[in-house]
Amino acid sequence: MRNIGLIIIGDEILSGKRQDKHMPKIIAMLGARGMGLSWARYVGDHRGHITAALSDAFSGDDIVFSCGGIGATPDDHTRQCAAAALGLPLALHPQAELLIRDRMRDVAAEQGLPYEPDRDDNKHRLNMGMFPQGAQIIANPYNKIPGFSVGDVHFVPGFPVMAHPMIESLLDTRYAELHGSRVQAERSVIVMGGMEAALTPLMEDIESRFAGIKVFSLPSVDHPQWGRHIELGVKGLPADIPPAFDALLAGLRLTSVVLGPEMVR
Repeated sequence: MRNIGLIIIGDEILSGKRQDKHMPKIIAMLGARGMGLSWARYVGDHRGHITAALSDAFSGDDIVFSCGGIGATPDDHTRQCAAAALGLPLALHPQAELLIRDRMRDVAAEQGLPYEPDRDDNKHRLNMGMFPQGAQIIANPYNKIPGFSVGDVHFVPGFPVMAHPMIESLLDTRYAELHGSRVQAERSVIVMGGMEAALTPLMEDIESRFAGIKVFSLPSVDHPQWGRHIELGVKGLPADIPPAFDALLAGLRLTSVVLGPEMVR
């Protein structure tokens, strides 16, 4: 089992100018493959903060996807921060250069203009292929401009239309053997008339008795149907769920709470 992390970079997310579309989609992609997201981190366009986040990613054993900031405008810092975190220079990746030049030719043809590789703006576009020395490219089926990988840390654009197919490709090739490694199930029950503090000993007892099971408690104070209540449940491997949930129900029935509907996920 490998932990999978997500880093989402961009001031526009933290300011609320744009809503994050990465985390819900990546959770869904992982879930469809029997995998799961272990953590996520949001970072603004600040070189110190990005470098610190990437240093953590490179120093661990997790698989990490980083979305955003790999372009070549002044507010794009991810490539430079990755190099700084690794203590490596940036270098123009030969295959990235070829792909970027192909994209330039495509754009020129679409516009009915000649391809001018020495034009200042075209030379600037090659900066999008400046990756930490030794990086591998990630193919971009949308517009050919690649992302890059260093070990198990993968860098894709902030545009979901580009980033998500790139991540899916990695999941289905490089990490195909991990499919099904974190298939999780949940069973829960609505508990009314109880307090979390009073139910905590039961929750701790279930976790101590059933290895691999996590107990979760989701309180609500204003539900339109059940009012103040707690959704109390267990999650873990599907085969481990029934005995743990039965034990949870048995413990709840020894208290004064009122049990509502049960749920399976």
